[in-house]
Amino acid sequence: MRNPEDLYELDGDLPALDGPVLLHSLDGFVDAGSTGQLLREHLLDALEHRVIARFDVDSLIDYRARRPTMTFDKDHWSDYAAPELAVHLLRDEVGTPFLLLTGPEPDRLWEGFVASVRDLVKRLGVRLVVGVHGIPMGVPHTRPVGMTSHATRPELVNKAAWFDRMQVPGSVSGLLEFRLGEAGHDAVGYAVHVPHYLAQASYPAAAVAGLEAIVGASGLVLPSDGLRDAAARTDAEIAEQVAGNAEVEKVVRALEQQYDAFAGAAERESLLADERDMPTADEIAAQFERFLAEQDGTDPV
Repeated sequence: MRNPEDLYELDGDLPALDGPVLLHSLDGFVDAGSTGQLLREHLLDALEHRVIARFDVDSLIDYRARRPTMTFDKDHWSDYAAPELAVHLLRDEVGTPFLLLTGPEPDRLWEGFVASVRDLVKRLGVRLVVGVHGIPMGVPHTRPVGMTSHATRPELVNKAAWFDRMQVPGSVSGLLEFRLGEAGHDAVGYAVHVPHYLAQASYPAAAVAGLEAIVGASGLVLPSDGLRDAAARTDAEIAEQVAGNAEVEKVVRALEQQYDAFAGAAERESLLADERDMPTADEIAAQFERFLAEQDGTDPV
């Protein structure tokens, strides 16, 4: 295996850090509602930052699988959007430094990349690693945004479990948390539940929930006004689309009943909700997709 330090280089002198938190949000894996993307863009826009470490993307990225964009201007190439996988140093609203790992999920050398991040975690004295992304769920937009949490120690998990044991496609973020746990580092992840009929759109309410989870786990004081304003506007637009359409209102009510039945069963410490004659999540999703396609004047897939 390659030396972990071979896959990254430091950008300038390392600052003096006292047990910082490392957040990570990478492109390429499931991110319903653009939850992770909205979060990282919000933090980088709202807080001053600088790059302190860059990873060797030439070794990690398959350019032919996801080609970077280039700009052609009349008779010459004028720009190249080079991919960047980097660790940023930010400070929260009270001046506490923290780190943010962003960029494309590596296509190659997953173990090498994870070992390099672990090396940085040790080198920078990181006390906690936190990841957030969105997943599509059969939930209504009219109920509080839920999430599934997971961590390297049971004590770090503060949300009720929605799933039992299952196998899912792997991700670098998942492998990072797994390897950090093996090495004795604290790490936690949050999969924010996004209504599956909104999974392909930007859903700021999910990003707000993710930000709140980060604050709760890390103690960082992070700005939220921009995300909350965007969430309020988006929620109003969704309500406007739903209002007055009997078919869609019926779909939303069915989702609400399904959600409330599950939530009530969880409160009774049982997963046996009352039996109801209601459509399945897939049937509900298909109905809503037909509605959204009709609003766009396109045929549903």
